[in-house]
Amino acid sequence: MRPRRSTQDRQQELTDAALHLIATRGIAALSTRSLAEVVGLSSGAIFRHFRSLDDLLLSVVGRVEQVLAATYPPPDLPANERLALLIRARSRAVGQQLGILRLVLSEQFLLSLPEGCSARLLACVQETRRYVESCLEEAQAAGTVRRDLPPQVLAPIVMGTIQMLALAPAGASFPEPDAIEVGLLNLLSPPSPAPERGRKKRT
Repeated sequence: MRPRRSTQDRQQELTDAALHLIATRGIAALSTRSLAEVVGLSSGAIFRHFRSLDDLLLSVVGRVEQVLAATYPPPDLPANERLALLIRARSRAVGQQLGILRLVLSEQFLLSLPEGCSARLLACVQETRRYVESCLEEAQAAGTVRRDLPPQVLAPIVMGTIQMLALAPAGASFPEPDAIEVGLLNLLSPPSPAPERGRKKRT
């Protein structure tokens, strides 16, 4: 006989299933009935774990915050290493939970959330941008990132690459994620000094 799952485990299962529904069918398709079908429960059983659909959506937003927070690297690493780790961890985490991108990037989805949730998700985006800009600024000071462009210009390139990597379909005709990560980091690296031309000898 399988052990009964705890309320906390069941709530996380329902929350992740809701994110999956949002990613694949849109937030309008999220209902207690559709969610019950995905997880194999009755609609009534959903309300044993969440009092309402709004409570479920509050849990979804909390899950998004939790997933994104877990992708920040240890603070004691050099800035360029933190940036590389963030790119990999964030793109993979969001790629596994594409509902996160739908919620964060779609104004329609943001407007469908309970009061205060949109501000929380937008704060996640702003925090990420500040973090990326801070890493870039610190890495520029250390000479490990190019200095010809300000962090405010480079940060959207980093964040856009994370989104692209997260959305890249498996098996598609697309460069390997590792190659794209390496390409971005090479793009951010300081340009190699131009070789000195030898002076012509006077005859």
